[in-house]
Amino acid sequence: MLYRREREDLCKVVKIMFDRFETNAAGGNVSVRMSDDHIVMTPTLMAQEKFCDLKPYEILVVDMNEQKIEGEGNITREINMHMACYKQQPDIGCVLHAHPKESMVFATLGMELPNLTEATQKLGKIPTLPFAPATSKELAAIVKEHLSDCPDETLPKAMLLNKHGILVVDKTLRKAYDVLERIEYNAYVASKALLFEALNISKRSKEVHAYNLEE
Repeated sequence: MLYRREREDLCKVVKIMFDRFETNAAGGNVSVRMSDDHIVMTPTLMAQEKFCDLKPYEILVVDMNEQKIEGEGNITREINMHMACYKQQPDIGCVLHAHPKESMVFATLGMELPNLTEATQKLGKIPTLPFAPATSKELAAIVKEHLSDCPDETLPKAMLLNKHGILVVDKTLRKAYDVLERIEYNAYVASKALLFEALNISKRSKEVHAYNLEE
């Protein structure tokens, strides 16, 4: 089996995502770059049919022409969004797309996610991109354009997909998952903070802090 260890690790991570409400039965997909020629990627319907409880042989090995090399299952139609990321920025090692419970509030409303916690400051702005239908070439083009328009190529990067979910790109699978978890906690805090403001309980501080961005 090609890339057995990496496929086993991907199985573990997507199961954790599902169990922690960081994606749902409506979908999500994750890919990891193995080389200039191959990625490993979760199959289509991984959440709807298998509740993200995958076996290593169900993780697909796919080439950069979107052709399956190995694995049981079919390639998700959202592979075009993954490939747009890999081809736009060569140091991207993982593309993680999910439907996280807390962040979906902001994505569904088309709002930029307020970045309030220290753990997420290194991400800068967390925008919601313009709407395009899931799996469409238009959505892949919007993601590629956003990455192209970013002022630098530093990683990680995170963006909400309007009415759809979240996209995180980073150097490794574990780093990308770490960012997803941080954003979800931040989204929970942000929703409470906005509610507190609306109820005139407490206002968000405008104070500028010397955050630790290296942790």
